Amino acid sequence: MSAATASLARSASSRRASRRAIPYLLLAPATVVVLVVLGYPMLRQFVMSFQKFGLKQQFGAPPEWVGFDNYTSILTDSYFWTVTAKSLAFCLWTAGWTMTLAIAFALMMKAASAPVRTLMNAVLVIVWAMPLLATLTVWQWLVNKNFGLLNYVLAVLGFEEASQTAWLAQSYWTFFLIASAIIVWASMPLATISIYAAMTQIDEALIEAAQIDGASYWQRLRYVVFPSVSPVIALIGVLQVIWDLRVFTQIYVLQQSGSISDETNLLGTYIYKVGISQGNYGVASALATIVLLITLVITSRYIHMLFTKGDRV
Repeated sequence: MSAATASLARSASSRRASRRAIPYLLLAPATVVVLVVLGYPMLRQFVMSFQKFGLKQQFGAPPEWVGFDNYTSILTDSYFWTVTAKSLAFCLWTAGWTMTLAIAFALMMKAASAPVRTLMNAVLVIVWAMPLLATLTVWQWLVNKNFGLLNYVLAVLGFEEASQTAWLAQSYWTFFLIASAIIVWASMPLATISIYAAMTQIDEALIEAAQIDGASYWQRLRYVVFPSVSPVIALIGVLQVIWDLRVFTQIYVLQQSGSISDETNLLGTYIYKVGISQGNYGVASALATIVLLITLVITSRYIHMLFTKGDRV
């Protein structure tokens, strides 16, 4: 190989290397921002979970290193396990209903005529775009004991005793049913639109071929539609579980309407109570770390799929 040829080869190799480096250079600023904005608080939380960090430390006192004492106090506290059990049950119940209704509405949109589909899409977008506090205010009015629509309807129907029920303070069962309804109401539109968008990408030739072969509607759903959109359903389902496990605002706002907070705490409000109300930031950080681990365990199968199988569930 001549010197000129070798020089050209080195130049071409250098250009290829430069082109390969460009995407990483473009991603570098965003990566740094993410690491600073998300990574540092998470690291700080993890370190604080091993410290005694209270109000004194907020005013400059040095934190005391206590090792695993915060985790031990949490894991030996029966109230933590009660709250965790309620949180998991609430999360699975709410996410399950959200996904069930989202799939049903997506199928309705797929089967509807263009005008009806446009109307349904517009209603879903409006519901999804409503500010969270506005949604909570409407629901609080609906279930208000004295002038709520629910009790008014019950009174009109002749259920006088039921019409005097304080639904948010009656018991934690009624509280969580209302909270679940609010979360499903707010979460379902985005899940529905996402699943419907995935359904529109299915090759109609596959559905027509199944129909020609004698497949019923339910068989077409089972063997053609659902396998095609299962990655999207899995993704939305996992995200919904994560969101519902970390729910805070809805529970906290509803608790201010007169419910017994000790009976209606979920993990999000429990962390807030320990950290903000009691000023025990070390224990609150340990709680937050435990919730992160629970979330990773629940979603581990999907996370494993992302890194190994790519597009299969």
